[in-house]
Amino acid sequence: MSTRKRSNSVKEALDQLEPTVVAERPVSSLNDEAKGASASNNVKAPGASSTAPLAPRSPLISWLVKPFQSLSIIAVTVSTWAVLEYATALSGPSNPLSPLLFISYPLTPNATELASTNPHPRYGKGPHDLSFLLFYIVVFSFLRQSITEFLIRPFARSLGIKSESKLMRFMEQAYAIVYFSASGGYGLYVMSGQKSWWYQTEHYWLEFPHWRMEGALKSYYLLQFSYWCQQMLVLILGLEKPRSDFKELVVHHIVTLWLVGWSYMINLTMIGTAIFVSMDLPDICLALSKCLNYLDLQHTSEVSFVFFLCVWHYMRHYLNIRILFSVWNEYDLIPEIYRTWSAPESNPARWWLFYGFGTGELPHWMKYQIFAPILALQLVNTFWSYLIWRILWRMIRGIPAADTREEGEDGEDEEDEKPKTVESKKKR
Repeated sequence: MSTRKRSNSVKEALDQLEPTVVAERPVSSLNDEAKGASASNNVKAPGASSTAPLAPRSPLISWLVKPFQSLSIIAVTVSTWAVLEYATALSGPSNPLSPLLFISYPLTPNATELASTNPHPRYGKGPHDLSFLLFYIVVFSFLRQSITEFLIRPFARSLGIKSESKLMRFMEQAYAIVYFSASGGYGLYVMSGQKSWWYQTEHYWLEFPHWRMEGALKSYYLLQFSYWCQQMLVLILGLEKPRSDFKELVVHHIVTLWLVGWSYMINLTMIGTAIFVSMDLPDICLALSKCLNYLDLQHTSEVSFVFFLCVWHYMRHYLNIRILFSVWNEYDLIPEIYRTWSAPESNPARWWLFYGFGTGELPHWMKYQIFAPILALQLVNTFWSYLIWRILWRMIRGIPAADTREEGEDGEDEEDEKPKTVESKKKR
């Protein structure tokens, strides 16, 4: 009597979901595997996974995937800063490398801030913010590679994951849990100190411009900006093998950087923080479900997947649509003096970007410039939600589904075992 095979609908659906982070592998490990492959009569090396990155052609960008190179850059920078800090402490001038490591432009407290029961230092914006941004792109490159290779990889092996391709997928999702847990928690902390806490959307516009930033908010914003810049560099430089949703990921990264940059420059950081939180928290649930799936914990994976679906649709659709509604209907809550910039009659050809930017005043078209990238982000979310529900529906109907993003990797799992089988036969 044949037993009925249990449906793997959730398991197969998880394989179709958005790849939140793709972990690169050090070029050194790829070279080692290539040598191993040539030494085994052209048998495919177990580590030749389709998720492995392509080796950087130029040493100028290899630090993106080599943790020891990025660590060297960080160590030289910090050491030089320490030497200059000692020297400037004696001579008096400020340390020129401080903007790389710490946020810049502290502001003198005003009367309102001095009267506060718990005053926090406030910061402005300026060109030195780019220095902070560039340095922490290197820091995130180091953290990403070192955490995945030296912490997550041995942890995954201790959990019984043998296949190199499955190990790579586990590493990328485990790193997603680490990063988005940290960024999501930090985002909630920053958001809890704002009047717009938990999507009280009218405060995005009231008391505009919100240009005197607390230190935690400015650090959070610039660190997020650095993280997504690092992600974009890995994507556009081709340091990893692209998947079938490569175009959607490029659109997602471009829209994210567009939102982060513009909201930072025009002092709309409350709405930016809200979007960050609504994007990061669902990614934790997604990555956790996929990790459980790779460990073949089907019952637990199914429970976490149902929880993920609830969080995903609440945060990436309901809350995001509320933000869109606020931009369209509550934008005029900005005091009129700050949303009616226009070129002077004496020189009507003047552009706001060159003559109005920095004044705190916004032109009339800024409402649509804010609305457009959030709408684009919602369309990308809708596309991924469509994939989720399409795969689930197909599985409910009993139609088998293949992983279109990670095509070929399941085959690689099987090929990983072939060398072991050959060896066992030889011994016999």
